[in-house]
Amino acid sequence: MSTPCTRGGRPDSPRRFPFRLRAVSATAPEPGTAADSSTGRRKPNRRPGSNTPFFVNSRTRRPRSGGRARPAGEGPTTVSEAEHNSVPDAIELTPESIAAQIAADEARITFAQLDLDPRLLASVIAAGYEYPTPIQRDAIPLALRGSDIIGLAQTGTGKTAAFTLPLISRLLDGPKRTRALVLTPTRELALQVEESVRKYARGTGIEVAPIFGGVPYEPQETALRRGVDIVVATPGRLLDHLEKQNMVPDDLEVLVLDEADRMLDMGFAPQINRVVEQIPKYRQTLLFSATMPPEVEALARKYLRRPIVVQVGRRSSAAVTVAHAVYPVPAEKKVDLLVHLLRRPEMDSVLVFTRTKHGADKVVRNLEKNSIAATAMHADKTQPQRIKALEGFRDGSIRVLVATDIAQRGLDINGISHVINYDVPQQAEDYVHRIGRTGRAAASGDAVTFMAPDEIAMVRTIERVIGQQIPRVSVPGYDFGTG
Repeated sequence: MSTPCTRGGRPDSPRRFPFRLRAVSATAPEPGTAADSSTGRRKPNRRPGSNTPFFVNSRTRRPRSGGRARPAGEGPTTVSEAEHNSVPDAIELTPESIAAQIAADEARITFAQLDLDPRLLASVIAAGYEYPTPIQRDAIPLALRGSDIIGLAQTGTGKTAAFTLPLISRLLDGPKRTRALVLTPTRELALQVEESVRKYARGTGIEVAPIFGGVPYEPQETALRRGVDIVVATPGRLLDHLEKQNMVPDDLEVLVLDEADRMLDMGFAPQINRVVEQIPKYRQTLLFSATMPPEVEALARKYLRRPIVVQVGRRSSAAVTVAHAVYPVPAEKKVDLLVHLLRRPEMDSVLVFTRTKHGADKVVRNLEKNSIAATAMHADKTQPQRIKALEGFRDGSIRVLVATDIAQRGLDINGISHVINYDVPQQAEDYVHRIGRTGRAAASGDAVTFMAPDEIAMVRTIERVIGQQIPRVSVPGYDFGTG
């Protein structure tokens, strides 16, 4: 085992992976998290349904404006819906604070400083990006250097570009053969990675092929036999092509395992092992994950060579740009409460999570009865149906998307204003990934959880895991104690 190394003696630099998570370094937090990476100042929390910040008393853990101060340790406080949505007084900016913010902005690293190929840099700028996110800032230089990397960051932090940009850079002007493979857990994530590659590789001649099930086999076979630079695939369908020798991975130089924890959760470990057995041993391997359970650690031990860990934020923590709220409500009134909340004008792009496919379809039917445009996305939907649902949600023709946990990873849609947990997730980690669909790239977002009496214990488990208590919001006529 190699000794962890630091750069310049700084403890916050990426380190060699010692396979003991307490020794893995944490880089600077993302902009908009507990402390801004450039200024070190705390960012304000935000109330659901409002972009206006409110500040929390660190001793009582209550908003400073209004309400009885709750001593630490009493548990979450229930407030009325009106109080929860009230807008506090505006915060006055001083010349000193403005000057400090300007100085911090000038000190931020830009994409132009990451040694990207000029063609790639032009594509990044054309896409509207100037500053990399923390995971991009730390991972891209290491990947360009050829190091194996373990990238740990919350959902919505820009992990996809953190590996697609150096991947494209490596393949530019090289021989025309399949030299890179990206494995993803879901079709939606495969399409997202493909879209990222096409966006940044525009005009470079780099070709990419998405390979996953639920769509015709022959077009994929044709693309693989013709030859592409990058293959983005789910493990099962890729194995089918490998067994029929539609793809020969002898020239593979880079392997990316995207959302590795999710792939293992879905039972893909045997398929991953079979794929990796067929590709060259000497390669660059990049592993990206939102969490680092023991199974992912074992995967890293097996397939990565002296990897460098780049970690942004605390593992199993929810993005702090997201405002959380729990609404106590009996199970039989959840649909009515959902309709009540969706009547608000600020609920303009809402992702609703249910525990089951049947539950998702039932919620959609009830919303349509109340003249609310909604559609469902789950494993029983065909791939064309899932693509149509995502496109409608993305272009705004459908305001509400009701999904099972199939969408908790890989759904990269800007501007999702609210995530609503219609059913409390049974695993606390799933809560983190669900609400990661909003508040992406340091933007603000709102996460609402409906809590029936038999779900109280699960909510408390989530609070312990994410390290914070979530305020309860009482809506008259829907709360446990109201008729």
